[in-house]
Amino acid sequence: MTKYNIKEKSEKKANYRSFMNPNVKDELQEKIRVKIIIEEKYKDKDYSAKKLAEDLGTNVRYISAVCAERFYMSYCELVNYYRVNEAMTMLIDRRYTKMRVEDISEMIGFSNRQSFYVAFYRLRGMTPRQYKMQYIRNHPELLREPAVKGRQRKTA
Repeated sequence: MTKYNIKEKSEKKANYRSFMNPNVKDELQEKIRVKIIIEEKYKDKDYSAKKLAEDLGTNVRYISAVCAERFYMSYCELVNYYRVNEAMTMLIDRRYTKMRVEDISEMIGFSNRQSFYVAFYRLRGMTPRQYKMQYIRNHPELLREPAVKGRQRKTA
């Protein structure tokens, strides 16, 4: 993946992962899921692993360990995964068709356009604009104005 200067990540095994009780991992996994997904903390660009650890009463190492072992990604990758999925929904939603991609990226928690494009490309293999154009090509009805529902008044 040379576009956007993306490098493959290296794998390292952290020793402290093996010391964590599986029940603690299960509980922490569920708490992370609630905070990040249900409470939509992924939309907060300032919500870091450190802040999550504080909110959950644990430390950043445990957050990192559970993200790696249970979600199979780092904390940043987890957050960006949900941000990109939200962006994909918004990019093809009729309510947001007039919005700029940069505005959507801000709404979902990215602090700048470049980090949004890199995360999107890394996860989907295309830019947000390419994704939107591909979807519109396959679903041209997105560009049509919605039909007016209900009875219309006749003017005399």
